[in-house]
Amino acid sequence: MEQYIRISTLNDFIFCPKSIYFHQLYDNVEKGLYQDTPQVRWTLNHTRIDQGNYSTSKDILQGTSVYSEKYHLVGKIDVFHISKKSLMERKSHISEVYQGYIYQLYAQYFCLTEMGYQVEKLKLYSMDDNKVYQILLPNNETVQKFEAFLDAYQHFNPANPSFIANPDKCRNCIYRELCDSAVV
Repeated sequence: MEQYIRISTLNDFIFCPKSIYFHQLYDNVEKGLYQDTPQVRWTLNHTRIDQGNYSTSKDILQGTSVYSEKYHLVGKIDVFHISKKSLMERKSHISEVYQGYIYQLYAQYFCLTEMGYQVEKLKLYSMDDNKVYQILLPNNETVQKFEAFLDAYQHFNPANPSFIANPDKCRNCIYRELCDSAVV
C-alpha cells in the first residue's frame, strides 16, 4: 500500500528530498527545539486559518482537511471561496513563485475537485506585502509533470548513493547538522 503524501511537504521535497525524512523524524518533537525563524513565522501566520478564524462566512472553507485517493494526497487547504471557485494558498512572504508552491496548490486543487468542488481560480498570497499571484489551472502537460513528481516523491530512497546535495540549499536547511549528504 502506498503512503499518502502530505501536501505541506511538496515544496520541501523540491527543496531537498532528504528534508522530508528528517521532518518526519521530528514530527513528535517540540518544534521550538529545531525550527528556525521562517518556520516559526509560518506557524504563527497560519494560526487564524488552522483555528478557523480567517472568516465567519459559510461561503469560505478555511483550514479544511482534504484528500485525494487518486494521487494519494492528504492535507489542509488554506482558503477556498466556494461561490468564487477560488483556491488560495497563503505564504508568509513570496519573493519568487517556486514550483513547490504551485504543486501545493495543484495538490489542493485535485483534492477539492475529487471531493466534488468546482475550482476555477488558483492564487498564491504573500501575507507580508499583500501580493496575489494568479496561477494557471493545470493542463495536460502540467498534470503529467505533477504526476511524475509525485512518483519521484513516492519512490525516493534517502539512502540512494546517487543523491547529490545542493550546497546553496544545505546552507539554509534546518536539518543540515543531521544530514550525511549536507554540503556546508
